[in-house]
Amino acid sequence: MNDQKKIAVLGGGSWATAIVKMLSENSDMVGWYMRSGFAIEHIKENNHNPKYLRAADVYADQLDLSNDINSIVSNYDVLIFAIPSAFLISELKNLTEPLENKIIFSAIKGIVPETGLIVGEHFHKEHAVPFENIGVITGPCHAEEVAMERLSYLTIASQNEEHAEFMSNSLKSWYIRTKISDDIIGTEYAAMLKNIYAVAAGIAHGLGYGDNFQAVLMSNAIREMKRFIKKVHKMKRNINNSAYLGDLLVTGYSVFSRNRQFGNMIGKGYTVKSAQMEMSMIAEGYYAINSAFKMKEENGADTPIINAVYNVLYNHTNAKKEFEKLTNILD
Repeated sequence: MNDQKKIAVLGGGSWATAIVKMLSENSDMVGWYMRSGFAIEHIKENNHNPKYLRAADVYADQLDLSNDINSIVSNYDVLIFAIPSAFLISELKNLTEPLENKIIFSAIKGIVPETGLIVGEHFHKEHAVPFENIGVITGPCHAEEVAMERLSYLTIASQNEEHAEFMSNSLKSWYIRTKISDDIIGTEYAAMLKNIYAVAAGIAHGLGYGDNFQAVLMSNAIREMKRFIKKVHKMKRNINNSAYLGDLLVTGYSVFSRNRQFGNMIGKGYTVKSAQMEMSMIAEGYYAINSAFKMKEENGADTPIINAVYNVLYNHTNAKKEFEKLTNILD
């Protein structure tokens, strides 16, 4: 792969900002699409995103900033999508430039609600992007720790090893370690599922369960994740690797986890709507649980944690009673 290929990030939130910061360590120019013209002007003047990840320095002289999605897609070869899955289709409605000849990396950790597809499958089916030109960027890695330049780890998954190596080299630095994987589907499903389990961890914390139960919950969650992913994409993988277990743990336990925060509010008695209104960022797990529940109904996976979270969020069952039943199932 030509090392001169140009990379752009699409999205204006915390994770998009963190990715831009990482890319800027190795590139003189990074394309960056975001909707907000105000944010663009602020970054040009102040070198940080005004709303998200303000601690991250992103230098305007290294950035090609635009709120014209077609301009960015037209001028860049490799596109990293970091738009929340719930808004991906609405963002792409204005896209007239074709994507089939682009290299697409998804940094979106969720399911596209309208199609029920993981992001890579969505780009393949809806935008004719070949699977060999699709990749996934996953953690364990919180945007906030990237901003503080704390040692963090990324897994870059792609069927095309050359593309994976290119992205790995583009993102790594003295505080970012990277590894590559060929399990593009498994890592993307894991990135979606860990948000659901983080919501479960948050609900448990909000209900007053302590560290002992949290440990049992996470132990069961990784086994449930393994069962689920095996049903949708059977291949040899080590579920204890950082892209699966590591990402699950950091999302389930970290104070930076928006999905845990969302679940915590639900456990404390907030309605879904009130919790969403109070949070300034999107909790992907809320949208993912609906699709994950439908998938497990189709593939027959044994998923008591997914069932419990779905019942609380979508069937509006009492969280305390639902988790009391869950405690009798987990081991």
